[in-house]
Amino acid sequence: MKKNVATIRDVAAAAGVSTATVSKFVNGAQRFSPAVEATIKEVIAKLGYRSNPLAASMITGRTKSIGLSVLDVSNPHFTSIVKGANRVAQAHGYTVLLVDTEENPGRERPLLEALSRRVDGIIVFSRMVEAEMDWMTELGKPLVFFGRLTRLDIPWVISDDHRGAYMLTRHLVSLGHKRIAYLGFPRSRRDEERLGGIRECLAAHGLELEVHEGSAPTSAEGERVCSAIMLGAEHPEALICYNDLMALGFMKSAQTLGFKLPEDISVAGFDNIQYGLYTSPPLTTVDLQSERMGSAAMEKLLAAIDGKTPPNTTTIEPQLILRGSVAKRS
Repeated sequence: MKKNVATIRDVAAAAGVSTATVSKFVNGAQRFSPAVEATIKEVIAKLGYRSNPLAASMITGRTKSIGLSVLDVSNPHFTSIVKGANRVAQAHGYTVLLVDTEENPGRERPLLEALSRRVDGIIVFSRMVEAEMDWMTELGKPLVFFGRLTRLDIPWVISDDHRGAYMLTRHLVSLGHKRIAYLGFPRSRRDEERLGGIRECLAAHGLELEVHEGSAPTSAEGERVCSAIMLGAEHPEALICYNDLMALGFMKSAQTLGFKLPEDISVAGFDNIQYGLYTSPPLTTVDLQSERMGSAAMEKLLAAIDGKTPPNTTTIEPQLILRGSVAKRS
């Protein structure tokens, strides 16, 4: 025999309140006296009532879903950001809908426009230049951006890349390294901040920087460019990579070419992805607090959805993680 499913009317009748009161309580649209809320909760548990998400969205105008757009879900840095954001979303009764733009700026606009019709707000990573991002403000949904903005009035969250790069460079200089190189990814707006921190530190010590540009923030790209960096007339004593993935690829290739790490060259990256612990030697890195970035962005967005005015900018302090891939210059 099919079991009868409790309805909102059943809950209202048993609790002695109106269906409107039950609806507002269930959907978080209004608070009531402790006695009334306790009674409704007790009846809901007794009858096994489950609210209809579609009906709730029609009443409240909310989907209880958040859109999160990342650049490459296979990159552990973004995986950690998703983890931090999802934890906060679930604690507030929201579901995260994930979009992976696969490092393709051409995919961003159509994906985000489609996503905006299904969510209450969006958290965005983008490779687009800011001058081409005006359309985001016309999506009609609260937004939070990862990365520094100078023109658009969109709240943003960053880790202090400039400071992290400066700390890492200062550590290398303190170990006696003078020929320091940077393997960057100029398509990223964060690359400029990291490069700025490195240059500032080296300039303070009267040292020059050798810059190499990668075409993708991947381990394969780090592996590809290694021979060009290491087989020249004089290779650098230390290399800072745009991220850990590039550093890990570079290290693998350098060792294949016969170089010893860190005896022949010290290598470091950014992001503190877990794989860096298990390389030989383990990777020195700048921890950008990826999970904290995700949770901070989600908290900021949920506040905006609730009509609050969170701080427009949030900066998270990086940490320098010292491991065996960097050593004192003999």
